[in-house]
Amino acid sequence: MIDVASALEYLHHGYPYPIVHYDLKPSNILLDEDMVAHVADFGIAKLFTEDQRISLTKTLGTIGYMAPEYGSTGLISTMADVYSFGIMLMETFTKMKPTDDMFVGEFTMRRWVFESFPNAITQIVDVDLMNAVENNDRAEESCFRSIMGLALECTAVS
Repeated sequence: MIDVASALEYLHHGYPYPIVHYDLKPSNILLDEDMVAHVADFGIAKLFTEDQRISLTKTLGTIGYMAPEYGSTGLISTMADVYSFGIMLMETFTKMKPTDDMFVGEFTMRRWVFESFPNAITQIVDVDLMNAVENNDRAEESCFRSIMGLALECTAVS
């Protein structure tokens, strides 16, 4: 996930004009032979002009990964990618998808994580990840809390 964050940082700040991927999701992240993640599929990406920070689009990203405010208004900014990154963090560490049947209406993946944060966060982290933690190490639990806290910040409604 650090590779994806680095790619987004470059797209948003490393080029003279911001580039918004706008369809960031696990199937658009490719791993090379060294397990380095690369962001792929820029089919609906937006290249902003020098003074542009928001764009109106009729093209929508993938349900579950696009920020609710962008889906309803069609206005996008770099924050669309930040939101999608937060959802991907949640998915990676919980092994749940934002489109799973349990997430209906107002009960979203974000809400599920938020309601478990911070004290019950280890109850929603993927069992395989928790089992990999030797003796339920407090440092590892703190790491899970930090990651889920970051995911919640990324998905906060602006």
